[in-house]
Amino acid sequence: MSNLTNNRLSVVMTATQVQAVKDALQTILTNMPFLIGLTSEERMTLPKISVSNKVFTEDALNVVSNNTGLLPGYFSASGFQQDLELYRQLDELTTMAKGIVERMDDTQLLAGSEAYVSALTAYKLFGAAADAGIPGADTLYDQLKERFSQYGNPAPKAPEQPTV
Repeated sequence: MSNLTNNRLSVVMTATQVQAVKDALQTILTNMPFLIGLTSEERMTLPKISVSNKVFTEDALNVVSNNTGLLPGYFSASGFQQDLELYRQLDELTTMAKGIVERMDDTQLLAGSEAYVSALTAYKLFGAAADAGIPGADTLYDQLKERFSQYGNPAPKAPEQPTV
């Protein structure tokens, strides 16, 4: 929304920046080759650690670690310990990643909103120019208007811009 008064973003990433971020994401995947994908059903049905049962899981690991002789040979205390340690490591990393993704989502939403508001404003301005008889404006307005008539919806109005 470069020419309107309410512009919170005015930036474009360089191709180098985009590639650097892609490379960084690929580095993450390279360093975590064990990451898996679950089906929707698996996500719903797998037992999950919550705040209360995380304490239980940690207590159980302590009991297991100090009493391995009481467990059958097929129970893997080291596997149990590895699973909990990976959970802790990923808990810290996913918290950081979710914060980044949320900011990326918010920035994308704002950039898209500003672009759409600019498009609606341009549409409104071309309509006003066509109404005023400016040569060629009616063709441009009709071209933009086609998008809204396609769906049987009237064009939405551009939001009012705050006065400064």
